Amino acid sequence: MNERDSEHMIAELQEKENYELTSDSTEADLILINTCSVRERPVHKLFSELGAFNKKKKENAKIGVCGCTASHLGKEIIKRAPYVDFVLGARNVSKITEVLHKPKAVEIDIDYDESQFAFSEFRGSQHKAYINISIGCDKSCTFCIVPKTRGDEISIPTDLILKECERATQAGVQEIFLLGQNVNNYGRRFSGEHEKVNFTELLRRISAIEKVKRIRFTSPHPFHMDDEFIDEFASNPKICKSMHMPLQSGSSEILKMMKRGYSKEWFLERAAKLRLMVPNVSISTDIIVAFPGESDKDFEETLDVMRQVRFEQVYSFKYSPRPLTEAAEMSNVVESELGSERLAYLQGLQNSITDEITAGYVGEIFEVMFEETREGGYIAGRSDNNVMIKVQADESLLGTFAKVKVTKNGRMAQIGEILA
Repeated sequence: MNERDSEHMIAELQEKENYELTSDSTEADLILINTCSVRERPVHKLFSELGAFNKKKKENAKIGVCGCTASHLGKEIIKRAPYVDFVLGARNVSKITEVLHKPKAVEIDIDYDESQFAFSEFRGSQHKAYINISIGCDKSCTFCIVPKTRGDEISIPTDLILKECERATQAGVQEIFLLGQNVNNYGRRFSGEHEKVNFTELLRRISAIEKVKRIRFTSPHPFHMDDEFIDEFASNPKICKSMHMPLQSGSSEILKMMKRGYSKEWFLERAAKLRLMVPNVSISTDIIVAFPGESDKDFEETLDVMRQVRFEQVYSFKYSPRPLTEAAEMSNVVESELGSERLAYLQGLQNSITDEITAGYVGEIFEVMFEETREGGYIAGRSDNNVMIKVQADESLLGTFAKVKVTKNGRMAQIGEILA
């Protein structure tokens, strides 16, 4: 989502202010840092990055801080780093060309409605298009600061999404990647009068666009994974067979404290249904260890889910208390050292699962869309079910599809050869 916000800002600056991108910060007239505040470490990193840029930027170059940390800290950023020229919150991306000309501007209104703003066109990839289908979040997860930085959830009108998909494919894009805090809650609320369309119907309408070859999305919320949604996922050939299902914890008791809205049993049943209906599906997840009150038994429940589901990929973190959240006020804190031990054990378990899964890829054939270059003369891309594969080939194949046989496995990427 931050990547798409960055693309929107770049597009507006190119179209309306005549800026162009540079990879050299010392020659930049404008330096933008687009931030995340989901965890504590990136927030601390922001100020060290700001200091480094301030030392090496050229005279009169401007620095802007954007994104979720901007929404959260607001004026505090300029107090701590007076050389920052403006602060632009995650819900105010469309104001980038305004704040550029307002000294020390701070625009962080989380109720600002950008759902119908027509952004200029820019994409970092010629082959894949990130497309927002909603902004904000209506959930009240006790560990999460996002609703306080991105505001209430509003769905972007269906006709605007379809038009953006059409424009992208006409420009040569092969893969549409839909974005939202809870994509499968799409259609719950629109700004103004619009046709009521749910996420499953949106997927159908996008797949009806002839030039769309693949559809991906992130992140669906397990609570909203109803049968209609799973049936469409399984039966629609344009929908890529990879699903990111944020678990957070395998303990129903901890899930209740997190206010996730589902139980361990619900999550396992939904995952089992996916595996049954789509045998080659890959399932990834997010897990937080050492949430306040997490006991050894609760942690073992999480490991049990991992062993049952056998996720292809897990993004795992030790709980990080965030301001403005309920969990930050909870007193039953898990000792940091114990949290680190649990995280290390969990990651070790996942590594062993990943190794077993990827070992089975050797000799298998996948259809890959090549989308990036890698060191050593490789190009890389993903299969329908999200297996990253790289091959020795010319970059002229970027944006094309090919059958690839895996010859060597790895955790981060498989190595293969293109079949004639």
